[in-house]
Amino acid sequence: MPNISSVSEFLLLAFADTRELQLLHFALFLGIYLAALLGNGLILSAVACHHRLHTPMYFFLLNLALLDLGCISTTLPKAMANALWDTRAISYQGCAAQVLFFVFFFGSEFFLLTVMAYDRYIAICQPLHYGSLLGSRACAQMAAAAWGSGFLNAVLHTANTFSLPLCQGNAVDQFFCEIAQILKISCSDAYLREVGALVFSFSLAFGCFVFIVVSYVQIFRAVLRMPSEQGRHKAFSTCLPHLAMVFLFLSTSTFAYLKPASISSPSLDLVVSLLYSVVPPALNPLIYSMRNQELKVAVRKLFLYVLLKHQC
Repeated sequence: MPNISSVSEFLLLAFADTRELQLLHFALFLGIYLAALLGNGLILSAVACHHRLHTPMYFFLLNLALLDLGCISTTLPKAMANALWDTRAISYQGCAAQVLFFVFFFGSEFFLLTVMAYDRYIAICQPLHYGSLLGSRACAQMAAAAWGSGFLNAVLHTANTFSLPLCQGNAVDQFFCEIAQILKISCSDAYLREVGALVFSFSLAFGCFVFIVVSYVQIFRAVLRMPSEQGRHKAFSTCLPHLAMVFLFLSTSTFAYLKPASISSPSLDLVVSLLYSVVPPALNPLIYSMRNQELKVAVRKLFLYVLLKHQC
């Protein structure tokens, strides 16, 4: 029985059999990747360069943009390289690194979204305590806790997954090294430890989800009691984008791992994995900037500064 020590590389899922379609997929992924780099890069630059955005909400948004960049950079560049060079191979070490960094960025992002819900709850429901509860030190500690929790979670899953013996070849039916697909090629009597770790992670994620829901129930109750229409509009403009990101993040990732086996297929698995690993990092900057006037103004000023500097 072959074990994991005999595997030197994995074979990822090919997007197409013909060269033309492979190049089309490469161009599509390149466009999505550049859009994600541009959108998240603009948020990073705007928040870093404009003092009016040096607030807890935008500090957490800056961290979210960093995590989005890390998440999409873990999966898409390798997929683009494979499509461009007509190969499916990824080394064993490369696959382990991909799992580690993807789970790290992905998990940290969910913990950070939970922290962002707490930030909005304090800002709207307890505005008089906002400065004391969310000072610069508290914000740094919460962001560090989100990153640290994500890293510990990633180390746990990576160590468990790559300690499993493989009994069904080395072909991974996904465009990146995904834990669920690696478990499919492991020995049936050896993967229960990683399944237990996944159950623990999902339980933790469910607790975060409950916290987010309770926070937003309180937020909406407080917003609806506001006498000023302008105040309600401003509150909704900062809360709705965050809620949209949480919904997009949770709905796609939950369906990816909890969908019934009866409806599972390589094509559906591929589409769902694209939805939860590629779409959120690319769409988050657009979602967050659509109703946020402060961020729009900061981005415009950044563009004007770069344009004028270039002309000079």
